[in-house]
Amino acid sequence: MRIVVLALTLLALSPLAMAEELTGYIADATCAKSQGPYAAAEKHASCALKCVHSGGAEAVLLTEEGRVYKIENQDKVMDHVGHKVTLTGKIDDDKIVVDSVKM
Repeated sequence: MRIVVLALTLLALSPLAMAEELTGYIADATCAKSQGPYAAAEKHASCALKCVHSGGAEAVLLTEEGRVYKIENQDKVMDHVGHKVTLTGKIDDDKIVVDSVKM
């Protein structure tokens, strides 16, 4: 019985163990691609806001090293465009499904 309870507990906690964290700026995909690390800065926030909220580009996470991650669930980050954040979620290659956002 104890083994069954332990197995069920571990199974229930497994999604939490699989969550990963990434830190960077929520930027617009267009500038992240063309400007790289320059777009990963507070001074780029107004441009990112304009591009993302006008529908001109998707929001992406741009790390300070210049790596770009596509955000699968855009609605989770819309209030944080232009900000430096830590995203927690499931990472698959260059994509992330966001569970939570911390500033």
